[in-house]
Amino acid sequence: MVFTIHSTMVAVLFLVIGLVLMIFSSKKTIDYSIELASVFNIPPLIIGVVLISLGTDLPEIVNSVLSNYLGHADISIGDSVGSILSQLTLIFGILPFFGGSIKFKRRELAVIGSCLILSLIFLFTVFEKGSFTRLNAFFLIASLGLFMTIITTSVAKNDFEKTNSLSTNKRKGTLILLVVIFLLGVAVGSVLIINSVIKLAEDIHIPEYFISFFIVGIGTSLPELFVDITAIKKKQYNIAIGDILGSCLVDATLSIGLGQFLFPQKVSTVLANQTILYTIIVAVIVIVLLALRRKLDKRTGIFFIILYFVSYSFLFV
Repeated sequence: MVFTIHSTMVAVLFLVIGLVLMIFSSKKTIDYSIELASVFNIPPLIIGVVLISLGTDLPEIVNSVLSNYLGHADISIGDSVGSILSQLTLIFGILPFFGGSIKFKRRELAVIGSCLILSLIFLFTVFEKGSFTRLNAFFLIASLGLFMTIITTSVAKNDFEKTNSLSTNKRKGTLILLVVIFLLGVAVGSVLIINSVIKLAEDIHIPEYFISFFIVGIGTSLPELFVDITAIKKKQYNIAIGDILGSCLVDATLSIGLGQFLFPQKVSTVLANQTILYTIIVAVIVIVLLALRRKLDKRTGIFFIILYFVSYSFLFV
C-alpha cells in the first residue's frame, strides 16, 4: 500500500508505530511457529538457525519486497546490512548482561559462522561490480538453501539439547491461521516504516541507505533481541546463538535477494560497499574471537558494542 506522508511529526509517529507493530507481530509469529514446529520435535539449534531466524527476519524480508516494489531499494539493502551488523555487535554484546557468560561449542559456531562470512563475501562481490541483477538475486536466494543444508547436516544430533515439550493442544489449523494473521501485522508495520523513512530522508537530506542502516536496521533487529534474551534466561543458548547467526545469514541472502529478484532496482553501490566491507570485517572478528574463547562474557560483549558504534564514522566519510 503506497501513501504519502506530508508531516515530519507524522512520519516519526508512523515509524514508531510501524516498528512496534512489527516487533509485536514478529514475536507472536515466532511463538506460534515454534508451537507448530514442536509437534515434529525439531531440535533447538535447528529451531534457532532455521525456524526462529526466518521468523525474526520477517521485518527485513517484508521490507525488502515492499521497498523494492516502491522503487526504494536502498531502504531494503541498508536495513538488511544494518541488521546484520546490529545482531553481531549490539545483540551479541547485550546478551551477557542478561544471562551471564554464555558457553557454546566451537564446531557449531565455526560451521554457521563460516557460512555467514561466505554469504557476506558473495554479497560484497555483487556490489563491487556496480550492479545488482536479477540473476545475482537468484543466486543469493539459492545460496541460503545451500548454507542451511550444510549447517543442518554438519551438526551431529547428539550435539542438540533437548527442548521442553511445548503445548500442542491447539489444532494445527488454528496455529497456521494465527501465523498468517501476525504475518499480515508484520507487513502493515513494514509499509508504515518504509513510507516514514522516505519522508524523513527527504526532510533531513540524509541518504535513505544510511537511515535504513542505522535506524531501521536496529529497529528490525529488536525481535531477535527480545527472543534471544528470553532464550538465554531459559538456558536455551543454542536457540539464541542459532537465531542470531541464522538471522544474519537470512539477511545476507533471502532478505536482500528476494526484493531485488521480484522488483529489480538501482542501488547506491558505493554506500553499500563501505558498510558491507565493514560488516565482513566485524563478522570475522566476532566469529574468530568467540571460537577461540568458546564463550561470550560481558567483557567480550562490551568490545562488540564498541565495534558497532565505530560504524557511525561512515556518516562523516
